[in-house]
Amino acid sequence: MWIRQCDLDAENEAPLPIPARIASNEEFIPPQQSPQQKEYEARLKDLSEHAAKRQGIARRDFLRTGSGFAAALYALNQVFGDCYEVSAAEMEDQKAFEEKWPKDQFIFDIQTHHVDVARKWYDNTPQGKATLRFFQMLRPLAGSPEKSLELLNRAHYVKEVFGDSDTVMSVISGVPTREWDKNPLPPDQMVATRKYVNDLAGSQRVLSHGLLRPNLGAKELEEMERQVKELKIDAWKMYTGAELGEKAWFLDDEKVAYPFWEKTKKLGVKNLCIHKGLPLGFFNEKACQPLDVEKAAKDWPDLNFIIYHSGYRGIGGLGKGTGDKVEDKKTDDPQEIFWISDLLRAIKKSKLKNVYFELGSTFNMTSAANPIVCQHMLGQMIEVAGADHILWGTDSIWNGSPQGQIERLRRLKMPDELRKKYGYSDLTDEIKNQILGLNAAKVFGIDVKAKRQAIKADKLSQLKEEYRKSPSPSNTQYGWIWVEDGRDPTVPVGS
Repeated sequence: MWIRQCDLDAENEAPLPIPARIASNEEFIPPQQSPQQKEYEARLKDLSEHAAKRQGIARRDFLRTGSGFAAALYALNQVFGDCYEVSAAEMEDQKAFEEKWPKDQFIFDIQTHHVDVARKWYDNTPQGKATLRFFQMLRPLAGSPEKSLELLNRAHYVKEVFGDSDTVMSVISGVPTREWDKNPLPPDQMVATRKYVNDLAGSQRVLSHGLLRPNLGAKELEEMERQVKELKIDAWKMYTGAELGEKAWFLDDEKVAYPFWEKTKKLGVKNLCIHKGLPLGFFNEKACQPLDVEKAAKDWPDLNFIIYHSGYRGIGGLGKGTGDKVEDKKTDDPQEIFWISDLLRAIKKSKLKNVYFELGSTFNMTSAANPIVCQHMLGQMIEVAGADHILWGTDSIWNGSPQGQIERLRRLKMPDELRKKYGYSDLTDEIKNQILGLNAAKVFGIDVKAKRQAIKADKLSQLKEEYRKSPSPSNTQYGWIWVEDGRDPTVPVGS
């Protein structure tokens, strides 16, 4: 069966700072826990028990500290080899971890989401109660939470993204439906969240996607205009594999898609954020492949095609899709990363400069479940597309606070063996700074210097400084995980 990771963690003694299971954002079926993930979990339990005793604190509290995160990285290295820059001293001494903390990074997360958490979670779990306390800190600005679950969930989003991580800006995103009244986060609500956070901060912290559905036909052109002119959306999010009309659609369909690219140019929206990869059961699997990107990007060079999840097929168990089943070719080549490699070949062949890789969920999965795949993936992206064409996204808060992913990228190494054998670039601080936010700032037209000054002085920074005196990170994910109990793994609990 699959259940929410946060519900499982509510019963556990100590949630882990780097997850031992892949959580689904409801766009794919979560895979089973791998043998390596189980080994990582066991090793971290042993390391954290001993380190917590030496520091004289409970294991649960230890795992919420910098030393706890260092222990998680250390455990991953024990399983996968020397993938992360971390020392045993950082497990023993909180100051040793803090000394390596980068200052003033501009971290811009272009894939974040609300999660609809039940009120009882806030009332009955340690993580939920911590969110209530965070809300009470916001209360003079945010109003009472007593009757508004929607307001609580917004405060929860702020806590996880801006309180418990070094993220300074984000994009709020959603998933399309045929009718907005059946959508948990339609464009109007995303824009309302953007306003909520920006009003709270007193500066621009959040941008908002609009949702584009070309397979609904010509009437969607009017909806495009409404979202741009009335809602002032900042970019489009779209799902070619979502069969909202009679069928799925493709970016390079001159009849279906091209009128929308013409319209978006006229409306002045340049960034097209496209879900590719991660084919859930009700998605059309063929339409989730990135094979339609090449022609569309060549035909529309003035538009940016930002490929969400980087087109990654995923780590096993992601479902069959509703139509046009795609059989992956068999290979033992570590450089072949389904379906990212297909897109890289297209970019290289056509010398495309307007195609970008977004890392949401893909980095989270690979960096925790198989960091060697992550090293190959980033090495190939940098070599073919360029370090300036990789954009930071985390799929939070489905994946919990982004901080765990931020730390993994900060510490990820490119081994000499891979550099020599495949010619990969080193993962320098400069490249990591580009990926974590400077690239997205350029694509979205953000003046980084001006934003740094505004953010440093805004109310959200002041609130965070107060919160960080006694932080309470959840160390959980709010997406769905696969727990083995003999039931059909494609059916969530309660379905």
